[in-house]
Amino acid sequence: MTTVPGSTQPILALLGPTASGKTAVALELAAQYPIRLISVDSVMIYRGMDIGSAKPGTDVLAEFPHALVDICDPAEPYSVRAFCEDALAAVTAAQAAGMVPLLVGGTMMYFQALLEGLSELPASAPDLRAEVQREAQQLGWPALHAQLQLIDPIVASRVHPNDPQRIGRALEVFRATGRSLSQWQQENLPISPLAGKVVHRFGLWPSSRAHAREAMAGRFDQMLAAGLIDEVSALRARGDLHPALPSIRAVGYRQVWDYLEGRTDVSAMRTLAITATRQLAKRQITWMRGQTTTQFFPTAQRANLLTEMTKIIRAAELSG
Repeated sequence: MTTVPGSTQPILALLGPTASGKTAVALELAAQYPIRLISVDSVMIYRGMDIGSAKPGTDVLAEFPHALVDICDPAEPYSVRAFCEDALAAVTAAQAAGMVPLLVGGTMMYFQALLEGLSELPASAPDLRAEVQREAQQLGWPALHAQLQLIDPIVASRVHPNDPQRIGRALEVFRATGRSLSQWQQENLPISPLAGKVVHRFGLWPSSRAHAREAMAGRFDQMLAAGLIDEVSALRARGDLHPALPSIRAVGYRQVWDYLEGRTDVSAMRTLAITATRQLAKRQITWMRGQTTTQFFPTAQRANLLTEMTKIIRAAELSG
């Protein structure tokens, strides 16, 4: 396997909705070329959340290491900004080692921040953070989300009513500056962490809605057969995790958690999880439609996608 000199290294990005086959494409490339896989997945970051995140098995990870997998405990907060810092560090390390960085995943919020940039926000104020936390304990996060809806409906529409990290940060910005988070972002244009680097963007589309629906339902059934309920039961038994955490709110995990809490039966849990997966895929596809600089391929044209990505890798090797 020939490494690629740093001056000629491309960066590859492969995105797509859930169950589209991104990981299989990435692994096929990594088996043949000097690829460094970098996960762009907001659930694979958590240790002990393997089945429900469709995380590659330990044997696969041993042969094809993925950066940004298993880097957090499910109880730990992990921000989009932290992801950008970690992803940039992984890209830099890969290039220093003469490897081609391949960013692969389906968390479009992470891709948006990494490829398009984040607005610089005012420094977090510990006293304001404590004030928001006290209010949340007294009123609940949905009540604070209602406050956010009044001062910043744009951000509120993108934030779940039980998302303490994002609600809290948006309220902190408003209380510290008198300007809403969305206004602050408009006044402070984002800069991509990968600015100045050449990123080749590729994506996978579902070949058809029917195929996508079948793939998502089939994958969740495979997760159940592989022991997803036991995995979530083990997380719940820890005692320090709860449904308001981003980790437990992840699709599949929150539905199984509700089942274990006795709120649903197995059949309803399965239906709700598959529905939530489809809704997630719809949001992913909606975001992807706006990516005019990304070259998309239907899943039925997977071979063509591999060919195009391989051309870039080989061109870089030859130019080196």
